[in-house]
Amino acid sequence: MLIVGNMNNARIAEVFDLIADLLEFQDANPFRVRAYRNGARIIRDFSEPMQAILADPDRKLTDIPGVGKDLAEKIGTLCSTGGLPMLEELQAQVPQSVLTLLRIPGMGPKKVAMLYKELHVATLDQLRDACQQQKVRKLKGFAAKTEEAILAGIALAQTSGDRMCWAGADSYAQSIRAHMLDCKGIEKIEVAGSYRRGKDTIGDLDLLVVSSKVEDVMDRFADFTDSAGVIARGPTKITIRLVNGLQVDMRVVPAGCFGAALVYFTGSKDHNIVLRGLAKDRGLKINEYGVFRVHGSKEEFIAGRTEEEVYKSVDLPWIPPELREARHEFEWARSGKLPKLIELDDLCGDLHMHTTATDGKATLEEMVAAARARGFEYIAITDHSKRVTMARGLDAARLRQQWKEIDRLNRKLKDFRILKGVEVDILEKGGLDLQDDVLAEADWVVASVHYGQNQSREQITKRVVDALENPHVRAIAHPTGRLINRRKPYEIDLDAAFKAARDNNKMMELNANPARLDLDDVACAAAKSFGIPIVISSDSHSADGFHVLRYGVLQARRAGLTKKDVANTRSLEKLNELIAKGRQKAAR
Repeated sequence: MLIVGNMNNARIAEVFDLIADLLEFQDANPFRVRAYRNGARIIRDFSEPMQAILADPDRKLTDIPGVGKDLAEKIGTLCSTGGLPMLEELQAQVPQSVLTLLRIPGMGPKKVAMLYKELHVATLDQLRDACQQQKVRKLKGFAAKTEEAILAGIALAQTSGDRMCWAGADSYAQSIRAHMLDCKGIEKIEVAGSYRRGKDTIGDLDLLVVSSKVEDVMDRFADFTDSAGVIARGPTKITIRLVNGLQVDMRVVPAGCFGAALVYFTGSKDHNIVLRGLAKDRGLKINEYGVFRVHGSKEEFIAGRTEEEVYKSVDLPWIPPELREARHEFEWARSGKLPKLIELDDLCGDLHMHTTATDGKATLEEMVAAARARGFEYIAITDHSKRVTMARGLDAARLRQQWKEIDRLNRKLKDFRILKGVEVDILEKGGLDLQDDVLAEADWVVASVHYGQNQSREQITKRVVDALENPHVRAIAHPTGRLINRRKPYEIDLDAAFKAARDNNKMMELNANPARLDLDDVACAAAKSFGIPIVISSDSHSADGFHVLRYGVLQARRAGLTKKDVANTRSLEKLNELIAKGRQKAAR
């Protein structure tokens, strides 16, 4: 099959998600909608590019669990033509502006369809007016509180389209990089900006290239498959906009100043301001062209080929990009205390995942096999408790049956351990979804807030603090409940939660799902200051889901976390010692 350009997995998944939204907007068969949503999830989580499978004559897309003939054909069409007639037909039937309403937290396609059909609302501004005129509350399934929630969510919706999750931007960054590396004139290429710093959302992408064949390189960049067109082109800089709206700038710079340009365009702005101030104190000047010694009106170039040269000029070691936010990095660098940041390979196991017993897509055995293939020493199986009815959450009897199966598997396994766990809900009224006598039998209990997220700060904080004081809970999962660009964090006093975690020898999760990354980098750093171990977990719902751990590690690096700060970098023996501290504290 002829493969067109860079139709990567993320792009294919976006198409299927959009098809599902459009079908649901039109009140299509729910089974059909679900098929496209499941297809998007499977493709997004799949570790190997669809293009690689299509290019292999000995393999079929239908060999992927959950990908049937219809989805396989559409994937093939997308990869061979770059488009899909079905999507074009659906888009022609729905105004494009209507889809922006889906950015509002809690606003699904069915609600958007009702607003469009009943009130002729097609834009965020029209929806705001309808809410302010109290028209929305009169619709079936809406209420005064719904109007208030919509008004609160419109501001988030207006900005969410401006920034993309890091993981989504990464797929485009890698595709562009691969596209450019086919150009023989390139000597060096790096993606800079907030992408290189690992921020959880990205506004645009910045590429820096060293090449003597400037025109050839710029022509190659302009020819990127997902480009919607060239916005501007100059002697050394070119800007394109991708079909999804993302702006990408590329600059061609001389090799002698590549390091200085990389520092400058990586940022952050505040980091660069401090750096320039340090240079000025030494009679130097730093900009994107290099480091210069200032002699009156004359400037002498002294460094700039590498980033290390730039930092050395102001008597500092190289500072990792993830730390360049003008927080503590200069203090650490001056005192020789820059942390050795955690690496993905430091993780020894994963302590949050789901199986087909609830809403996972892989069996217990399949999750174990995938974890062992990854080189892990242990995992915890943490299916949902019964409160999460939509995920077929486990009651005590079903959970104990699963634990019996885990015991059976553990007797067979060598050099690997499955921890008997559960993700237990923290109930709206307080307390946990399972009794203490059940939780006492678990190796690992992670507690989470799924319901009642609109409660007051005091209520939610008390629920979480009480859970941390439970002797059987080991950690709090996704502690603020945020979904990037889709749902703001619920109201919680994190300082109070961190104090409770510290006082009870408990842990906090950094959920590596790229839509969550919860705790965020600032909160992770705060948790570290309290001495709380962080658990980087995949929250995987499939055997291919462990790959998201890299996003969690990136977030942890932004927080300045080291291997020592993360609980699941420990061996099983050391992890059990850490868990035991919480049990000993509770027993006193």
